[in-house]
Amino acid sequence: MSNTVSTTSSRSKNNAAKDLALITMFTALICVLGFVSIPVGATGVPIVLQNVATILAGLVLGGRRGFLATGLFLLISLAFPVLAGGRTLIQAFAGPSVGYLLGYLLGATAAGYIAYRAPRDNKTIMAALCVLGGIVAVLLQYLFGAFGLMWRADMNLGTAVAAQSAFILPDLAKLAVMVAIALAVHAAFPQLRRR
Repeated sequence: MSNTVSTTSSRSKNNAAKDLALITMFTALICVLGFVSIPVGATGVPIVLQNVATILAGLVLGGRRGFLATGLFLLISLAFPVLAGGRTLIQAFAGPSVGYLLGYLLGATAAGYIAYRAPRDNKTIMAALCVLGGIVAVLLQYLFGAFGLMWRADMNLGTAVAAQSAFILPDLAKLAVMVAIALAVHAAFPQLRRR
């Protein structure tokens, strides 16, 4: 009996250590990709890789760990300029991109939750659910981004939605790459998909 308890306890500690390592690795990836941004249009919201890095965290790690990686990234951004454009969360809060940050958190969670509904041995369903999860995540980012634009840039809903149109094709292209990466990671490391 004590061997069973000891083995279970050891496995639990090992899983917690792996989770912590994965969460911090994806947090670092999200932070690093914040330094890649391309200014677009008059809204002041740049094209970034950070938004899809949060989605990748969800697709690879699942909803809970994706949420934690993105949440840790946002926590770090309170003190350090790791957001796109070298800003902190405090600086971003005063700008038009504030809504996207909440969308990052909710999008990573939704993408992971949806992707992890797929059976482990069905690659077709896994691919379909990763695509669906990624699209839902992007839509959540756009939704909360529009609210941020309405709040901080004094736009009405129609203008806020239209202001995001320049980002649709780049975001879909970036999302396709992230889905391909997530599928490759899951094929190489199927143990990541433990629930």
